[in-house]
Amino acid sequence: MRFLDSLVLDGVGLTSRLHEGSAALIPTDTLPALAACPKYAGQLWKMKRRSANKPLILMGACPEDLFLWASPYALDDAWSLARRHWPGALTIVLPAFGSVLDALNPGAITLGMRVPGCRVTRQLLAKSGPLATTSANLAGDSPALTAEEAANCFPGLPLLGPLPWPIPS
Repeated sequence: MRFLDSLVLDGVGLTSRLHEGSAALIPTDTLPALAACPKYAGQLWKMKRRSANKPLILMGACPEDLFLWASPYALDDAWSLARRHWPGALTIVLPAFGSVLDALNPGAITLGMRVPGCRVTRQLLAKSGPLATTSANLAGDSPALTAEEAANCFPGLPLLGPLPWPIPS
């Protein structure tokens, strides 16, 4: 992990970089993720060489941070699912609106939302606010499973510390 040391940031340092427009690599409970603030989400499709027809997921520290973007008529069902499955690996796809929908799923009416089970990532999300996320791999390639694999795929991007990351499910 020596080669990564200069790229590993704590939640405060990474939050600053994200708000300045940087993308970053973060752990989740499923796979390492490529993340950016929603207003800078367009770079994630370019970095992955992925079609913008494939939506990004909005991750947040808590349901309240995410459900601001959900259509009000979907909230009863969304809260029921969130209480049972979050934090955790479930992405809830909801009718949504506003600038975050336009940034993460252009031209659509739904948005995938998730509160990850990974504690260190939830702590980052509490500081940064919700982030646009996608798996840390180039389109069509196998997903990265470790911080090292993610960093090899996207060299030069900051990573959320500490390392090693929790083992994903």
